[in-house]
Amino acid sequence: MAARPASRMLRQLLRSNVRSCSSGAPMTQPRPGEPSRPTREGLSMRLQFLQEHAAPFSAFLTDSFGRQHSYLRISLTEKCNLRCRYCMPEEGVSLTPKADLLTTEEILTLARLFVKEGVDKIRLTGGEPLIRPDVVDIVARLHQLEGLRTIGVTTNGINLARLLPSLQQAGLSAVNVSLDTLVPAKFEFIVRRKGFHKVMEGIHKAIELGYKPVKVNCVVMRGLNEDELLDFVALTEGLPLDVRFIEYMPFDGNKWNFKKMVSYKEMLDAIRQRWPGLEKLPEEDSSTAKAFKIPGFQGQISFITSMSEHFCGTCNRLRITADGNLKVCLFGNSEVSLRDHLRAGASEEELLRIIGVAVGRKKRQHAGMFNIAQMKNRPMILIGVLLMLQDSPPASWSTLSWDPLHVRNPGAKQCLSDQMATLWKRHSVPMALPLSQQCLGSGSPQRHYSSYPDPDTHPKCLSTGSRAPDVPSGPGPTSDQLTHVDSAGRATMVDVGGKPETERVAVASAMVLLGPKAFKLVQQNQLKKGDALVVAQLAGVQAAKLTSQLIPLCHHVALSHVQVHLELDSTRHAVLIQVSCRARGPTGVEMEALTSAAMAALTVYDMCKAVSRDIVVTEVKLISKTGGQRGDFHRT
Repeated sequence: MAARPASRMLRQLLRSNVRSCSSGAPMTQPRPGEPSRPTREGLSMRLQFLQEHAAPFSAFLTDSFGRQHSYLRISLTEKCNLRCRYCMPEEGVSLTPKADLLTTEEILTLARLFVKEGVDKIRLTGGEPLIRPDVVDIVARLHQLEGLRTIGVTTNGINLARLLPSLQQAGLSAVNVSLDTLVPAKFEFIVRRKGFHKVMEGIHKAIELGYKPVKVNCVVMRGLNEDELLDFVALTEGLPLDVRFIEYMPFDGNKWNFKKMVSYKEMLDAIRQRWPGLEKLPEEDSSTAKAFKIPGFQGQISFITSMSEHFCGTCNRLRITADGNLKVCLFGNSEVSLRDHLRAGASEEELLRIIGVAVGRKKRQHAGMFNIAQMKNRPMILIGVLLMLQDSPPASWSTLSWDPLHVRNPGAKQCLSDQMATLWKRHSVPMALPLSQQCLGSGSPQRHYSSYPDPDTHPKCLSTGSRAPDVPSGPGPTSDQLTHVDSAGRATMVDVGGKPETERVAVASAMVLLGPKAFKLVQQNQLKKGDALVVAQLAGVQAAKLTSQLIPLCHHVALSHVQVHLELDSTRHAVLIQVSCRARGPTGVEMEALTSAAMAALTVYDMCKAVSRDIVVTEVKLISKTGGQRGDFHRT
C-alpha cells in the first residue's frame, strides 16, 4: 500500500505534545505528577489534516461486504490471575506451550503490518495483558508506529494502579476495566480470587491520570449480578465512567444458558424505571455499544448487545490470539495461523495475501444466539477476545510454496517442518498418505499447498508426506443392514450415546482434472479470482467443520485436527487433494474427511470455471479410517 508521507510528517511534528485518541483519553503527554488534559486545537488540526490526506483503505483488510477493518485486538497472553466464571472453565484450560506463543518481536511485526495497511486502533487483551512482563515496552514500541491513533488495554484491574503511570507515559491512550459486581464477597465468588479493592484502586488511578471516560465492562448474569444494575449506573453520577453492560455470551466451558442471559431491552427498561430521563447518545458507525446518558451525570452507560441485537453490519474488528491465529469474528471458529507463516519465512506480501483471504471470507454476520451456544469455540480466556487439544499437533493452515525459485527461507521452513513431524509422531497419529510418489523436475515452478508444512521436503518432489505405518489393507468388518434406516424403513439418526469414545482418524482424497490452460494458470497463480489452492484449502477445512449441517443424519463432531493437502500433477493437469480429519468421540470422521475433500475440489472448479468448463471432479473416496468399533479400513 502507498505510504502516507504528508500524514507521517504531521505526526512527527505533533508527536512531542499531541496524541489523538478516539476514546477521549488524554491528548498531551503529562508532566511528572500532573494529570493530562486534551489539546483540542491540536486534535482538531490533526483530524482535519488526516481527513484531507487520507489514502484509500487497504483491500487486504476490506471484506466482501465492504467492511473496512481498522481495529485490531491483540492477545498478549493466555494466562490470567483471576478465574472468572463466564470466561474460564471451572477446570481451567490447557495453555499453549510458551514456544508456540507469539514473541514480542512477532507481535510488533504483525502490528506494524496491520497499521501499515490502515489499522489505526490496537487494543491489548489477554488472558490478562498486564501480567506480561514487557507490556510497558510493547505499548511504547506500538506508540512509535506511524498511523496508529489509539492504543488501548482491556484489563481485570488487579495490576492497573501499579502499572498505569508507566503505561500512560509509554503511550497508552484508552483503558477498559472488567468489573462485574460492587460487592467484595460476590467479587470473590465470580472471579474465584480476592482483589476487589485493587480493581477499584485501578479505576480511580485511571480517573486521576486523566483517562476520560474510563470504561468499565460488566457482564450481566441473571441470578448473580442483575440486581446491581442501578448501583453501577449510579457510579456515573459523580465519576467520568462509561459503564458498559455486556450480554452474557457463550464460550467453551462457561456453561452458558439462555435463562442466565439478561437482554439489553430488559436492562434498559429497569434503568428507565429509575431514571426516566435517560437519553440515547449518537454512535459511531463501527461502535459495538448503544450509549445512553442521564442528564447531569458525569459519565454514561452503554450496552453491548452481541446476543440479542448483533452489530455485525458495521464490524471493523480483527483479533490475533496469543498463539498467533487471526480470528475475523469473535463467534467464528475458523482461524488462520499467522505465527506459522512468520516462522516459515513468509514475506510481507505473502502475509498480506493470507490475511486478505481470511478477511475476504468473513461472513455477513455471526449465527443467532442459540446457534452460537451450540458452536465449538475457544474458551473466552484463549480468545482475548483449529480448535486444538493440548496433545494435538499445532495447526498452521500454511500455504507454503516449495518452488526452489521462490523459497525465501528454506532453513526456517525445514526446521518448522521437523518440529511438526516430531509432534505428530509423538502422539502416534497416522500421517496422511502421500498423494503421489511421482517426482517432478525443477525446470518449471511447482506449487504445493498443505494445512501445515510436511515433515520431509525434497526440492524436486511434491510428494512430501511421510509414509503411513504398515497396516493391514482392505475393508474391516461391515454390517449387512443400513444403519440410518429403522425397522419400518424410515430414515433415522443412529444413537451413539452408548458407544465408547475413541480416537478417530479418517483420510479421504479427490482429484480435479483441469486441462492444460486452467492448470497453467493455477500453477502460476494467475487466476483473476485469486489463489485457487489457498481458497480451496480454507474451504476444505471449513467444510469438514460444517459436515453435520450439510448431511442431515451426520452427528456433530468436535474435530481436533483437519489437514487439507493440495498438490499439482503436471502429467494429468490435475489438482490432487487429500484430507485428514481427527477427533475423539463415539462416532467416526470419514464423512468429515469426504465432505472436506469434495468441497475443496468443488472450490477449485469454481475458481477455474471461467477459464474452462471442461473440468472433471473425480475419485472422491475414502482412503483410510481408524478407531471405530467395526475395525480399521485402509484402501489397497
